Amino acid sequence: MKPETLSFFDRVYEVAKLIPFGKVTSYGAIANYLGAKRSARMVGYAMNGSHGKDIPAHRVVNRKGLLTGKHHFDGTNLMQQLLESEGVVVIDNQIQDLETVYWDPNKEL
Repeated sequence: MKPETLSFFDRVYEVAKLIPFGKVTSYGAIANYLGAKRSARMVGYAMNGSHGKDIPAHRVVNRKGLLTGKHHFDGTNLMQQLLESEGVVVIDNQIQDLETVYWDPNKEL
């Protein structure tokens, strides 16, 4: 399928699949990359609906590094556990040293 024929959610998923192991990005960064700068919330909705699609939704956090989507994962701390299994340090639901693990699709793609 050509990128221009994909739905917004599918375009979000295509970007999310590119987030490297051990890195995170924000809802806003994905929205900005897709040319929809003010659509961070829509990216969040896409991530909420990504279960069962092999999308690394655990790598998408808010702009401050908070695990705002954690309640959409099965289990109490699954989002945090997935991030920690990739070497990302999380304390009190927040990514530590965000600037060192942050991946910006606008700069990387």
